[in-house]
Amino acid sequence: MTVQPGGTTPRIPPLSQPPLVTGDWPAPAPGAAPMRRIVRAQAALELRTLARNGEQLVLTLVIPVLLLIAFGHEALVSVGKESRIDFVVPGILALAVLSTAFTSLAIGTGFERRYGVLKRLGTSPLSRTGLISAKALTVLTVEAAQAVLILAVGALLRWSPQATLAAVAWVPVLLLAGTAAFSGLALLMAGTLRAEATLAGANLLYIVMLGLGGILFPLTKFPAAAQPVLKLLPAGALSDGLRSVLAHSGGFPATDLLVLCIWAAAAIGLAARTFRWE
Repeated sequence: MTVQPGGTTPRIPPLSQPPLVTGDWPAPAPGAAPMRRIVRAQAALELRTLARNGEQLVLTLVIPVLLLIAFGHEALVSVGKESRIDFVVPGILALAVLSTAFTSLAIGTGFERRYGVLKRLGTSPLSRTGLISAKALTVLTVEAAQAVLILAVGALLRWSPQATLAAVAWVPVLLLAGTAAFSGLALLMAGTLRAEATLAGANLLYIVMLGLGGILFPLTKFPAAAQPVLKLLPAGALSDGLRSVLAHSGGFPATDLLVLCIWAAAAIGLAARTFRWE
């Protein structure tokens, strides 16, 4: 720094080198990621959480496979003239939907609500719609893995579905309708009851529908007056519809699909009106 003659104003000499220039960095663009990416990330997180939860793995994977092996081999209950394995495999597919879309979802959501997880996620960029979408994606992913495992074990037990390709096309429709019905019931229970009550109620209904829903025991074994009522249960409609398609070479399972759609519409509608996020 030098001083001009006759003055006091300092003069700054020019820089010997030009200032450093940064590269062509993109301009800052604050904001949330696209919703589909957020939903996928949340679904992946829930899947990892499920994989670390031994109780949920037993419920969704181990119990259905063990029941398939036990009831597929042993004549624990008479199923009449039809093949035992043809009766059991469709019922176990229905059980897989029941365990994942109802029991597991209800218990998990109930405790997330109790600990304030849902409240915090609902105010995040994920949004409540994104949270529901992530849970639906998680349920469908787990059910797909269950179906592959059950069908593989059924094939090892020499199961051969007695159905045409056109009839088999109705299987995913029935599974999706059953998933919607059970998910609606799960969210209705988890969004209105305390976590402990949801835990007890979900496990109790799991056992009730396992016994009365035509999953392992033919509905014809129950009193004639009770059979029409049991077929109106979501478990009864799903297992009966899958069995009519896969074991009886049936066509369009109109009645069973209608029952599942009614349950889905009613349960989801009530859950949307009554669900409390905290």
